[in-house]
Amino acid sequence: MKRDSRLSGLLHVLLHMAGRDEPVTSENLARIMQTNPVVIRRIMAGLRQRGYVRSGKGHGGGWALACDLADITLRDIHEALGERELLAIGHRTEAPSCLVEQAVNAALADSFREAEAMLLARLGTITLATLHADFRARLALRAHPEGSCP
Repeated sequence: MKRDSRLSGLLHVLLHMAGRDEPVTSENLARIMQTNPVVIRRIMAGLRQRGYVRSGKGHGGGWALACDLADITLRDIHEALGERELLAIGHRTEAPSCLVEQAVNAALADSFREAEAMLLARLGTITLATLHADFRARLALRAHPEGSCP
């Protein structure tokens, strides 16, 4: 099963943006993420609507953070992506006629809801500032801190 890595990828992009004083083009961000600039623009549009980033056109244009990293949680970013389900596991059949499978689904559904609520709560406690501080600490320990990605 393919995992949805949009949250992880977008956090990566935002931390790259946090380390720059000038806007970053969709093309440059796409190169970092090894994807198409259209994908970057589509994902960033949700963040722009929430006021987390801003974009400028023309020479010197691109994407820039629009608020303090301490004001944005990982849950905020998840929600800006469209609030997809966080867990990639599910029921074998959504509406089974088998009573055994109905019992299994009921137990799993409760567990899935509880796990997702706990994960969302945890994501709500982690800010981009926390991730940026962790990145800076890792960078400081590196022997050759020329860049953050191999």
